[in-house]
Amino acid sequence: MTISVNVKQLGKKRNKINEMPFFLENKPHTLRELITESVRTCVIAYNGRLNAEAAPLSQDDITAMSELGKIAFGMSEGAPADIAKAVDDAILAFEDGLFRVFLGEDELTELDGSIELNENSSVTFIRLVMLAGRMW
Repeated sequence: MTISVNVKQLGKKRNKINEMPFFLENKPHTLRELITESVRTCVIAYNGRLNAEAAPLSQDDITAMSELGKIAFGMSEGAPADIAKAVDDAILAFEDGLFRVFLGEDELTELDGSIELNENSSVTFIRLVMLAGRMW
């Protein structure tokens, strides 16, 4: 199943939100399943990039990376991510209020509440940033 995930792209010249296609192997029926499938897809892609050989950058790659503010070859060395640990961390982060999930314009708040996700549904994950400062 393919859904559309809203991704904010940062750049010096423009900040915009694009819908990107995102493939889920299994159709989720709850928010917990949506988070699980999304994390699983991302971890598999991350682990695949760790094992991939660095290829020369095309001009399109260089242009896209320069808009983000960093041009880099491949990934730095790291350990493969564990899917189960990543899913547990994502569920805990949601329960702690570190990110919110929207299906279309409706916020999803219950992990085990039923959701109606169709092909090309628009999903938005918003990471909340905690600000630190002094109060005195």
